[in-house]
Amino acid sequence: MDLIGHDLACVRGQREVFTGLDFRVGAGEALALTGRNGAGKSSLLRLIAGLVRPAAGSVRLDGGDPELTVPEQAHYLGHLDALKPSLTVTENLGFWIDYLGGDPARLATALDAVALDDLADLPAGYLSAGQRRRLSIARLVAVARPVWLLDEPTSALDVASQERLAGLMRAHLAGGGLILAATHGPLGLDTRELRLGGWG
Repeated sequence: MDLIGHDLACVRGQREVFTGLDFRVGAGEALALTGRNGAGKSSLLRLIAGLVRPAAGSVRLDGGDPELTVPEQAHYLGHLDALKPSLTVTENLGFWIDYLGGDPARLATALDAVALDDLADLPAGYLSAGQRRRLSIARLVAVARPVWLLDEPTSALDVASQERLAGLMRAHLAGGGLILAATHGPLGLDTRELRLGGWG
C-alpha cells in the first residue's frame, strides 16, 4: 500500500501555501512533516483528509480499498480534540466508533490502550488537556484505518503518554499501516522527513 501525493498545490485565503509538492509513503512507513510555523504542514494533512480542496494535483492510496476515498481510509487527528464535554469518556468514544463504522467491542480495548479505562464514566468536560488528547487518540485504536494523519500528536501529552502513543504508532506501522505526522519534535519512532516551507 502506498499513499501518493503528486504535484499538489494548496491555496488558503488567496495565498499559495505550497505548490508542486510530491510525496510517497508506503505501508509500514512514517513521514514526519517538518518546517516552521505556517509552512503548510497542517494544510497538507487537512488536504489529504479531504477537509481542504487541492488547488492542483492529486492524492491516491494504491493498494487501498478501491470502493473508498482516501479520507474514508484515514484518521485525521487535528489540533482540536473533537469531544462533547457533557458526554462521558465512554459516550464520546462510542459516538466516534458508531460514526466511523467501527466495532463497539473495541471500545474497552481502546480506552485501556490510552490508560483512560478508570475514567470511562467521567464527563469529558472534566478531563485535563492531556486526557482529552488521549481520548482523541483512542479513536485510532477503536476504528482500524490504514492511514493516520497526525497534527502535532504529542501536544499536551506527558512523557508516559508520549511513550504510549509511540508504542501505538509502532504497532500500527508493524501491522502495515502508514503515518504522516506534522511535528516540531521527536515522535519516538523511525521516520523519513518532508520539510515544508512558505506560508501556512
